[in-house]
Amino acid sequence: MLAKLSLEEFAARLAAPAPTPGGGSAAALAGALSAALLAMVCDLTVGKKRYREHEEALRAIRERAEGLRKDLLVLVDRDAQAYDAVMAALRLPAGSEAEKGARAAALSRANIFATETPMATADACAALIGLAVEVAHRGNANAVSDAGTAALLAYAGLRGGVMNVRINLKGIGDEERVARIRDRVRRLEVEAERRREEALAAVAIRIGGR
Repeated sequence: MLAKLSLEEFAARLAAPAPTPGGGSAAALAGALSAALLAMVCDLTVGKKRYREHEEALRAIRERAEGLRKDLLVLVDRDAQAYDAVMAALRLPAGSEAEKGARAAALSRANIFATETPMATADACAALIGLAVEVAHRGNANAVSDAGTAALLAYAGLRGGVMNVRINLKGIGDEERVARIRDRVRRLEVEAERRREEALAAVAIRIGGR
């Protein structure tokens, strides 16, 4: 499992001349790192008298971030599996008409999986950007830069996920479905950019005021 590798091992696997793990797995890892940072800032805030009014909210944010971290670590491996499924479908025989039909159906299913997986990464990262906004406003001032870093990592994970969604759309034969996905990811990008800037603005204000 990729998620069980050391940092050095994972980086070496990314650098290797093989298609997996690739950008989709890296995007999911960026999201997982974002979630971990948000959990850390929450833990550095909860229990401190100065932030008592935010304690309940931050406990809930920490729980949500931890759930997303676990989900994204699963997606690190799932993204590689999705690519492998596409390649397996491409290797199916296509001699007879029956074989061509079976191959086309398998390829469409594999491409849907290869689209849904990075979409899950993008959705999780979008949620993390929203949490980063809250943590930037409520979290320990001494760790507010970590909330900003979390927002940036989540945004990188989202954009990486979206790119992997788009590159696999050409393999889906359902144009109506493709159009819906294109619209969804575009709206996701726009909202994520707005929320990222909101998080960074909150961080800048709190750093400047210290």
